[in-house]
Amino acid sequence: MGSTTFLFHFPAADLTYTSCCRLFQEQRLSTEDEASLKIMHPTSVEGVDDMISLGDMTEAGLLRNLLLRHQRGLIYTYIGSVLVAVNPYREFPIYSAEQLYHGQKLGELPPHIFAIAESCYFNMKRNLRNQCCIISGESGAGKTESTKLILQYLTAISGQRSTQEIENQILESNPILEAFGNSKTIRNDNSSRFGKYLEIFFNKNGVIEGARIEQYLLEKSRVCHQFTQKLFSFFWLHVITIIYNCRDDAKDFERIRSAMKTLTFTENQFQDILKLLAAMLHLGNITFEGEISSFFFEKNANKERVTKPLSSQQAAACRDAVVKAIFNKLFKWIVEKVNSVIYKRLANNPKSSYLSIGLLDIFGFENFEVNSFEQLCINYANEKLQQFFVGHVFKLEQEEGGLLRHQRYTNDPTFLHIWCDAFSSCYVLYVFSFT
Repeated sequence: MGSTTFLFHFPAADLTYTSCCRLFQEQRLSTEDEASLKIMHPTSVEGVDDMISLGDMTEAGLLRNLLLRHQRGLIYTYIGSVLVAVNPYREFPIYSAEQLYHGQKLGELPPHIFAIAESCYFNMKRNLRNQCCIISGESGAGKTESTKLILQYLTAISGQRSTQEIENQILESNPILEAFGNSKTIRNDNSSRFGKYLEIFFNKNGVIEGARIEQYLLEKSRVCHQFTQKLFSFFWLHVITIIYNCRDDAKDFERIRSAMKTLTFTENQFQDILKLLAAMLHLGNITFEGEISSFFFEKNANKERVTKPLSSQQAAACRDAVVKAIFNKLFKWIVEKVNSVIYKRLANNPKSSYLSIGLLDIFGFENFEVNSFEQLCINYANEKLQQFFVGHVFKLEQEEGGLLRHQRYTNDPTFLHIWCDAFSSCYVLYVFSFT
């Protein structure tokens, strides 16, 4: 068994919108509203590092504290052992001193993503128990960047006592998976279109020995149906680099090539990937005309050839299914190739025991103008994650006496029970992964 750390994200734009109540517009209060007014607690005026110490423990008080800190350039805030991060949508120079938080307990220094990483690392070594950091938030809140920052910290403190080869390989896996599994959406220029669980393995001295990546729910339909959004990043980088020679994309393209060399992708393998991507693009350009296509779907059954005529819509659906299947297989192969490198040392020593820190980076809640089956899967997974958080934090606190029995918290799993009564959650995720 291990312990779990939670990190929640808020987009700054949403925070400002929900927190600011039209401050510059005159509003007349009713008599009842005036009677309900009270003097704001000093902590709500000044802001606090840990919102447990807030005097005004209300939704408005919490949001105001986050807003005040964001306006001061402080994007991290604690709620006890949970870290809340507000995405500032700009770079802050606060990630260069990894060693500052090394050896420090949670709360001894200002709130920071590195403090959460250090807490996981410290608890793993002290208690000899596996750790897991769950990063939650809606789409565009910055979850993927936080995952990379935690990984950056862990590799930095581990790299002091190792050759750093495995650390570099783990870090270089990020741009590869982002190129093939991320895309630009309405709310995020680098949105993860798959769920990723990265498990980092350490020896008894706290040195990284390897890692393993598991991927879930790849949004393969994006290859065929993007609506107003883009294809996966690598399609876009490759096309623009060759045709338009865009400087930024060319730089990213070369970085991906360099990362693939670090992960031992050969030149032939790289060229084969490009050929597959080109084939998918060409397949996507095939059009079918007429009520009945001249192309037929053929299948051998009992040594007899069965031919079925397809309408143009049916033929297009078959074309899209082939493209999605090819891309899905390609992405899985890339993940397996990466794992064969970063997990190699552990695979060669199966009897050795290791401790681990797991990082979960999964899509945030989504609601587009046109939603699809992927949004159902994504939002279902987020609901399960939220239910786990409520159970882990509030129920355990209540059982241990930290919360009074009469205190209420929101937890309505009715919809999830509808699914789970019919299928086990594992089977549902299995169906989602392979549909």
